[in-house]
Amino acid sequence: MFQVFLFKKIRKPGVLLLAILGLSVIQGCSSPQEAAVEDDFAQYVDPYIGSDYHGHVFVGANVPFGAVQPGPTNYIKGWDWCSGYHYSDSIMTGFSQLHLSGTGIGDLGDVLISPYTGELLFSPGTIKEPLAGYASMYSHEREKVEPGYYEVDLLDYDINVKLTASERVSFHEYTFPENNASRIAINLELGIGWDAPVDTRLEQINDTTLAGFRHSKGWAEDQELYYAIILSRPIEHLDLHTDQGRIEGNLAQGRDVAGVITYATAGEEAIQLKVGISPVSHEAALKNIESEIPHWDFSQVKAEAREKWNNELGKIKIDVPDVETKRKFYTAMYHSFIAPVLFNDHDGSYRGTDKKIYQNPGFDNYSVFSLWDTYRANHPLFTIVQPEKVNDMINSMLAIYEQQGKLPVWHLMGNETNCMVGYSAVPVVSDAFFKGFDGFDEQLAFESVLATSTNDEFGLDELKEKGYIPADKEKESVSKALEYAISDWAIARFAEKMGDSENAAYYHDRSRAYEKYFDPETRFMRPIMSNGEFKSPFNPFQSVHEVGDYTEGNAWQYTWMVPHDVQGLIDLLGGDDAFEAKFDSFFVVSGDMGAEASPDISGLIGQYAQGNEPSHHAAYMYAFAGRQWKTAEKVRYIMDEFYTDQPDGIIGNEDCGQMSAWYIFSSMGFYPVNPSCSVMVLGSPDLDRAEVKLPGDKTFTMIAHNNSKENIYIQSATLNGADLERSYITYKEIMNGGVLEFTMEILPINSLVRLRKTAPLKSYPDSVSVRCGVNQ
Repeated sequence: MFQVFLFKKIRKPGVLLLAILGLSVIQGCSSPQEAAVEDDFAQYVDPYIGSDYHGHVFVGANVPFGAVQPGPTNYIKGWDWCSGYHYSDSIMTGFSQLHLSGTGIGDLGDVLISPYTGELLFSPGTIKEPLAGYASMYSHEREKVEPGYYEVDLLDYDINVKLTASERVSFHEYTFPENNASRIAINLELGIGWDAPVDTRLEQINDTTLAGFRHSKGWAEDQELYYAIILSRPIEHLDLHTDQGRIEGNLAQGRDVAGVITYATAGEEAIQLKVGISPVSHEAALKNIESEIPHWDFSQVKAEAREKWNNELGKIKIDVPDVETKRKFYTAMYHSFIAPVLFNDHDGSYRGTDKKIYQNPGFDNYSVFSLWDTYRANHPLFTIVQPEKVNDMINSMLAIYEQQGKLPVWHLMGNETNCMVGYSAVPVVSDAFFKGFDGFDEQLAFESVLATSTNDEFGLDELKEKGYIPADKEKESVSKALEYAISDWAIARFAEKMGDSENAAYYHDRSRAYEKYFDPETRFMRPIMSNGEFKSPFNPFQSVHEVGDYTEGNAWQYTWMVPHDVQGLIDLLGGDDAFEAKFDSFFVVSGDMGAEASPDISGLIGQYAQGNEPSHHAAYMYAFAGRQWKTAEKVRYIMDEFYTDQPDGIIGNEDCGQMSAWYIFSSMGFYPVNPSCSVMVLGSPDLDRAEVKLPGDKTFTMIAHNNSKENIYIQSATLNGADLERSYITYKEIMNGGVLEFTMEILPINSLVRLRKTAPLKSYPDSVSVRCGVNQ
């Protein structure tokens, strides 16, 4: 997703000739890395992947789901610097403590710390004069990044920088040359993207401690960050500066406070800083340092950070002959576990959306919920490989509901941004309930999904009154209505399980609102006007960013936005054969999207766009019409062409793990088409073997026999030794543990039967609805 329009680049646009023939070239080869430590999964992670092109990933040092992300920050030169760093750059302004990963809007970048030598300067410079201040050149040849660790040489100053982190504390180590003017700048003005300071404070507490706050506005309209800095060497001299000029004394407060610490250093002298953060107070930030890194052993913290990553990455052990695929897979795991991030202190306290302080609520509070993206695959992935965190994430969402009156839409550092369309927390909360997670109040969860879906904002008033959202009264009306329908399906099922038949029937009807948008003449989902007529003129290729009828897409892409009722869409299109013909066209047709189209629409195969989330489920829809082999060739092509182990190896915004979660599921051979349905539709595994660690010492293993770049089609499958004569498995089957085996072939032998299709029911069974394609 994104909010700033720039030039659109489409890499490797789609012709599926090779994939249709089932042919491919083997990429990658064995590497000395293969002989490395077996359980050091971090060796295969390359955080540079996605740092070029439009990936927008975070590059720096952090731990899984950590509250801090210390890392390098460039000048922000446009959309592709949303994370603060882009692989194409060569000038560094310093090292910020907070970064986003993969988002389409820039924010954070708080507390920029920059070592340098020489003349006293309070600013790194400007984009027009980038080296006019203390900013420095750097090169990738003298830069290193791995899970939990970042290192770079600042070429202008001959300073070596090392970064690592715990959950809430950044650990910096700067090695200076011999110099009487070795300096460390602390800049509270500069942030990333939309971020701008409102009120900042820097105070010297004692000879080794600085503390203060940074209040800012931007994508997060009212962000309150509190910080504390402890240095390994007593401060020799501190200079303070604000927009009013130099400040005498030990305290400065204003919109753009900066401070510079000066030392005389010997050659190769290392000075360390521990930077704690808190949403509550600088005193709490100090306690976070004391609790998490009470010592000065940088190597120990670095080793602990890597161990934390290996513990998470090791939840799926894979076997595949080429190291390139291992790098793709484990880097995808790494990216999927960066967000959501902890948003509380070590003692559990946090500042709520209502700005009140909540003392240890009994769960870890999280923020950075990119839900329009992550509800599709990343949160379903968490229910398998991060089950111990699911209840905390749901409790965080329910707390947000109680504080702001609705579930989060796109929540950032205690702020509701209302970014993107739909109420995409609803499928996440509902899915957790359906899958048996019980560490939250189910009655409150049900209340929250009902309240969120019945307010009067963003076209919901019109939806409740008319059954659709008029395009002349609400922008992006088609996308909003289709996203609401997906969530309403989950609410209907939730209501059925709660014994609320009235709401079950009401939301079942709302989940079919997509039918009103289907134009049988053009066979597209079209915007509807207040008079009930389809909007004209109509161009299924056209996309107008932010103010059009579709969100970051067009009618070709949104016509398939019915993952909760694929059979219903097949019926609208005239049955399996008609659906297949139209769907085939989707992957080959080309047309001009217009000058105002979103650059997110990247990674095109015809009009399918892997670079943006609305298409992510689509390739798997062939299976619902009994053409699973076509799903196999599409997903293999996507994995081969749009995911690589290079810096430009992610075809669009990574979006807080969603782009990577798609690959993780798909590489294992299945994907959750309807995110709250508990059904995984089979595709074509990119891996030869994957072992998933599960609670209770269970393991779920996927084995693909005779797998290769050429053998992409599933000829047959077994689950725990029994023939699997269907094109899906269920969440319950995965979590029970066992072995899923595929036999792969080069030709599309259609031995897998179609998903079982039954006439729609007016009510929902206890497990999974037949409208998912399953009748249990």
